[in-house]
Amino acid sequence: MKYDLNISCQTSALSELRAFLQGALAGFSLSDMEKHQVTLAVEEVCANLIIHSHGCNPQDHIQLRIKETGQKLIFEITDQGMAFNILEYEVPDLKKVMVEKRKGGLGIILVKKIMDEIEFESKNGINTCRLIKKFRS
Repeated sequence: MKYDLNISCQTSALSELRAFLQGALAGFSLSDMEKHQVTLAVEEVCANLIIHSHGCNPQDHIQLRIKETGQKLIFEITDQGMAFNILEYEVPDLKKVMVEKRKGGLGIILVKKIMDEIEFESKNGINTCRLIKKFRS
C-alpha cells in the first residue's frame, strides 16, 4: 500500500503533514510510541527542508510517499531545493550546545536515533531522503 502527500514549503503545512501521517500510520502495526516517534522524525526532515532548503517559499513543494514493503515502512521525501545530505550531518558536541545555550541543530540526532535506516540521493536537481522504519515482531 502507498500513501502520497504533496505540501507547499511553508511551516503552516506541517499540521497537514502531521494529520496525514497520523491517518496513514493508523493501519500499520507500530506501537503508539513508534507512531509518534516516526511522525516526529518525518516532520523534522520536512521542516528542515521547508525552512533551510526552500526558505519557506510557498511556491515550492515537498512530496512524501509512504510505502510498506514486507517488514518495513519507507518514508520517501522528495524535493528540488538545496540538497542536504542527512548522512553527512556531523553530530554537534552536546556539551558545547548546552554551554552556548544554542537552540536548534539537534533534530537530525533524533531522526537518526528513531529511524532504522536513512538513505539520501540527489540526481538531476531532485533530492530524495528515505527514512526506513522496521516493524518489530
